[in-house]
Amino acid sequence: MTDKPTLLENVHFPSDLRQLTRAQLKQLAIELRECILQNVSRTGGHLSSNLGTVELTLALHYVFNTPEDRLVWDVGHQSYAHKILTGRRARMPTLRQLGGLSGFPKRAESEYDAFGTAHSSTSISAALGMALAARQKGQARKAVAVIGDGAMTAGMAFEALNHAGVERDARLLVVLNDNDMSISPPVGALNRYLAQLMSGQFYAAARNVGKTVLGPVPPLLELARRLEEGAKGMVTPGTLFEKFGFNYIGPIDGHDLDALIPTLENIRSLMSAQSGPQFLHVVTKKGHGYKLAEADPIAYHGPGRFDPAVGLVAPAAPRPTFSQVFGQWLCDMAAQDERLVGITPAMREGSGMVAFHQRYPARYFDVGIAEQHAVTLAAGLACEGLKPVVAIYSTFLQRAYDQLIHDVALQNLPVVFALDRAGLVGADGATHAGNYDIAFLRCIPSISIACPADERECRQLLTTAYEQNHPVAVRYPRGAGAGAAPLPDLSALPSALPFGRGETRRQGRRIAILAFGTLLYPALQAAEKLDATVINMRWAKPLDLALLREAAEAHEALVTLEEGCIAGGAGSAAAEALQAMRITRPILHLGLPDRFIDHGDSAQLLALHGLNAEGIEAAVRQRFAQP
Repeated sequence: MTDKPTLLENVHFPSDLRQLTRAQLKQLAIELRECILQNVSRTGGHLSSNLGTVELTLALHYVFNTPEDRLVWDVGHQSYAHKILTGRRARMPTLRQLGGLSGFPKRAESEYDAFGTAHSSTSISAALGMALAARQKGQARKAVAVIGDGAMTAGMAFEALNHAGVERDARLLVVLNDNDMSISPPVGALNRYLAQLMSGQFYAAARNVGKTVLGPVPPLLELARRLEEGAKGMVTPGTLFEKFGFNYIGPIDGHDLDALIPTLENIRSLMSAQSGPQFLHVVTKKGHGYKLAEADPIAYHGPGRFDPAVGLVAPAAPRPTFSQVFGQWLCDMAAQDERLVGITPAMREGSGMVAFHQRYPARYFDVGIAEQHAVTLAAGLACEGLKPVVAIYSTFLQRAYDQLIHDVALQNLPVVFALDRAGLVGADGATHAGNYDIAFLRCIPSISIACPADERECRQLLTTAYEQNHPVAVRYPRGAGAGAAPLPDLSALPSALPFGRGETRRQGRRIAILAFGTLLYPALQAAEKLDATVINMRWAKPLDLALLREAAEAHEALVTLEEGCIAGGAGSAAAEALQAMRITRPILHLGLPDRFIDHGDSAQLLALHGLNAEGIEAAVRQRFAQP
């Protein structure tokens, strides 16, 4: 950034933005893009998507009367410019940091964040709800949903479109931010002209007049309708959305403010006249304005800290992450068993499936952002004797809960769920935290849950899960673990670990700590000072009942430890099992509290909630009065 005063310094809220000329907006876009780049390079965060929506964000706040008019960002990966323009520029250095700004829209953070988002495909439903509420209350405010082309693959988006199309007087605009295609320069001007024409009162009036005149003669009306569809189909891809009942406008260059602003102004007029739901198709480029992100938008989707002048630099020999361990296991098991198929709901890179896709393209299915379909697809494949492995984030599996119960568990199908991002996820916060999988899975009959303590166990337990003839979930956290090197050969013992069995890792006295998952290692550290026994339970379901009984009978008290919610979690399962065995022992449950946990560094968050070695030791001493 330069030392001379900038436009951005004087734009604190959208009301300031609306005082600028259109020519000034173009300069502001440059400054805004630089502000995003500089801040994200220091904090980490979603970069490509935010650079791609700078002009669109400016245009929406310039034309619409936010916050009175509601603006809903689908997913929210693209909301940084929105945050900067709505009173939060000074706080951008705290983005995704403990106690700082959320990386996603959050209602508690600003009145301009009309709806809290982070999972995809919710924006149209929410914005329609807001538009219908305004209608019911006799208010003229408008609601705008901004949704990406990826999020449009989800069934929920189409459910919302299906409903919105019949609410003819709802003041709703859906903006499709299409960043997976480009507008060829030769046709850019034509697209701009058509978009503005189609959004104008002339076009809307012409259509209505035609329908009014021809209405009494149904055959002629049908002919006019077909001619209209045919004419529009030659120049726009909007027939689908027209069928849903929307007035389709576009595609339009999402980086061209001279196209965006007059088009949005025309659309606003149509919304004021209650001319039915509107659909604007804008085309943007991820990473726009930063050449390194433009060239590799995936790498810059969610980078950590980096030098903008240099770009991303690969760390020297990083420890493999759990996702990478899973990806290698998937390739190795596929080589061994031709029945294996891999499924991902649009998370190929995040789930470590790039190599599998390259090596086994015919056995790889990316279903888009469609978690429900992913699970039932796996069920169908399993019915035919294949062995599906569904790689899905823990928090995203929540969206397919019915399918998990009805289509997989009820039929006892051998589907492996590789649950990435289990437990706390750091900077992405509560919306992405996989805190609830043990609790919501263990109540379902026939499903088993494995909790590997490290990378080696992750690979081994994936093999164990794959060998079962019923559904099994293997949960593992984001990032790397303790650094236990995975055993390379699947055919050699112990390539798998015993199903439903744990192990004693340290023998102590008085107190036994039952650790589920990666918290085994801080438990071992705490146990050295407490002289406690430490048991690596490995399985939240089925529990190793023999080991549990042995621990209870040999110790005065028990401690359960999990990076998941205490309510209904693995600790609860242990207490229930002891009750069933009529064994009474004092039990201390350590895990995540019954509230949502905001973003921050994962290690900080674990320490804050007493789940590091020091916290575990302190909690045990306090509860059981150890000196």
